Amino acid sequence: MKILKQVAGIDVAKKEIVVSLGRMHEDLTIEIYAFKIFTNNEKGFMALVFWVKKLTITEVPVRFVMEATGVYHELLAYYLADQGLTVNIVMPNKISNFFKTLEVKTITDKTASQTITVFGLEKNLSSWKKPKKVYKGLRQVTRERGQLIEERTTLKNQLHAEKAEAFPNKNSIQRVQKRIQLLDIQEKEIMIEIAEIVKQDEEMNKITTLICSLPGVSLLTAATILAETNGFELIRNKKQLTSYAGLDVKEKESGTSVKGKARISKKGNKYLRKAMHFPALTAIRHDKRFKAIFARLVDKHGIKMKAAVAVQRKLLEMTYIIYKTNNRYDKDYLNQNEKIENKEAV
Repeated sequence: MKILKQVAGIDVAKKEIVVSLGRMHEDLTIEIYAFKIFTNNEKGFMALVFWVKKLTITEVPVRFVMEATGVYHELLAYYLADQGLTVNIVMPNKISNFFKTLEVKTITDKTASQTITVFGLEKNLSSWKKPKKVYKGLRQVTRERGQLIEERTTLKNQLHAEKAEAFPNKNSIQRVQKRIQLLDIQEKEIMIEIAEIVKQDEEMNKITTLICSLPGVSLLTAATILAETNGFELIRNKKQLTSYAGLDVKEKESGTSVKGKARISKKGNKYLRKAMHFPALTAIRHDKRFKAIFARLVDKHGIKMKAAVAVQRKLLEMTYIIYKTNNRYDKDYLNQNEKIENKEAV
């Protein structure tokens, strides 16, 4: 029977990639016929490609389908693209929603790869293209700054503890202070580098300027959002963006009667979530519209942190709207869409 489609569905983890092979026949039946695990490195990638070519026909191109799982999928995606192979990268929420439609009782690496395979066979997916180098470079330096900030916070806590001791060691204190000073210098260098990267790319410079029209959003925040989304490459709507950041709301249910508290999923890009924390606090303090959203949500459920997260989500959604419309932040937007905001509020 003639084969219409061939897909290698890949579940990517930090150290390994779990692969299932599937095909669609001319009568539209789907067959999952092979499964194997490879190491998540170049040696494993070579073995994967060899295995796939051995078990597929050359007349029909094979699509390599995987989720956008943080950074773990990237090396494989780049390797496959460099080999001239067809790559499809799918947002995690699409796969999880599709998984619910299947009669799969147990979630394992194998069933996850099989689900991705079926998804790739049933859906008409757009081929992935390697993102512009500017986004990759920008992500490297924004993440480096984040690591630097965490290290500096640890040192400041250490310094505080050293000074609080009954008999503090002056030499130890001086060494910690010098390390903090070095990190301060390095942070300034990174911020200059970020500004230069943005300035040198005309398209990025334009969109970051527009995004920075949002209250509380700085160049660093705008650059982080663009870097972590590769310029919104895989994003098709606001819901996808909040899901990718792990700011989407999940409710725990058991049967028809037991319902848990709604919480953000946190199953997404932690760098995006971190990037929205301080901008949201700034917007709440200094912008009357976001302050009104925050106050309304606190009145509704009495939890300030929950209301702050809702503002984070709304700010992130607004960055995507600005990107799509290519317009600056409209101060009347939130008022014009108040009814929609109330429905979306957590």
